[in-house]
Amino acid sequence: MRDTLLIALFAAVGAGAAGLLGAVALWLLRRRSFTTSLTVVAAVAVTAMLTGTLAVAWAMFLSPHDLSVVTTVVAMAAVVSLATALLLGRWVVARSLALQLAARSFGDGGDFAAPVGPATAELSALSRELAATSAKLAASRERERALESSRRELVAWISHDLRTPLAGLRAMAEALEDGVAADPDRYLRQIRTEVERLNGMVGDLFELSRIHAGALALTRSRISLYDLIGDALAGADPLAREHGVRLVGDRIEPVPVEVDGKEMSRVLGNLLVNAIRRTPADGTVAIAARRSPEGAVVSVTDGCGGIPAEDLPRVFDTGWRGTHARTPPAGAGLGLAIVRGIVEAHQGCATVRNIPGGCSFEVTLPVSGRTGV
Repeated sequence: MRDTLLIALFAAVGAGAAGLLGAVALWLLRRRSFTTSLTVVAAVAVTAMLTGTLAVAWAMFLSPHDLSVVTTVVAMAAVVSLATALLLGRWVVARSLALQLAARSFGDGGDFAAPVGPATAELSALSRELAATSAKLAASRERERALESSRRELVAWISHDLRTPLAGLRAMAEALEDGVAADPDRYLRQIRTEVERLNGMVGDLFELSRIHAGALALTRSRISLYDLIGDALAGADPLAREHGVRLVGDRIEPVPVEVDGKEMSRVLGNLLVNAIRRTPADGTVAIAARRSPEGAVVSVTDGCGGIPAEDLPRVFDTGWRGTHARTPPAGAGLGLAIVRGIVEAHQGCATVRNIPGGCSFEVTLPVSGRTGV
């Protein structure tokens, strides 16, 4: 038993000395290539085995012949082991270099394609992570392009919508200043109307900028959808009468929600105004509210005739106004973008779909967790 412990001790001391030297070598060469690190690791493993075996052989006081045989066998095994380790290490390094080249492609704006062929579990996992990152970057670039396109459209439309009323205001102001206005009171009323329209556009832009900057502060309170929709219908009724559109709100469940009453009133108002302006005279705009497994759902349906399928994904984009036939006489296409921003700030979602004869806008909000209304 004592001899066995001594043999184990000599082997451990020899192998430990080789391992310590290997650790020092790895630290000194830590900035070198992966190939160098693999070579050092393989050399340390082989040297540790060789040193431990020779230490035991010397400690056993073998005859010169036996010691020579043991040394030769161990040395040959060490050489073969080291050569095999280096060959296998070159294969691993080659796979890592191929992965490096593939990763460089999506870093330059392309898509990542994993190298073909077998790889270690770690390199395979890294390939999967890089592929997922590449997909996220591609989606981010696509969103960036869509936002940039939306921004350009918004700037163009805002410029157009501002130029027309400003030109009219200047013409009316000059006519009043020169005293050539046939009906000064009518001019003043028109000036006030145009100023209110411009003020509304500026307000929409400010609201949208707060939403995009994440600075929309919500003051939540527990409100019944029945009350919110009732106020929205009352506010939209004059516009509906002006356009000859019927407002219907007879399927409204008193679902309680935790929302900012002012902001949600704006959401419902924007949806109703959008529906009324796009519904022909003698048409119907209906608003309903119900409880669903997803939450409280408010839907506004109109008689616009439907939205082209290719435009449906863009309806809530900033500045989108669709075809000229669907463009309202006022506004810059910000109403629905504001709707989506406010709803998402409430952890809800806004969607749109075509229905026979028109389309349906749906807003889903979390339901209040407290009992009662």
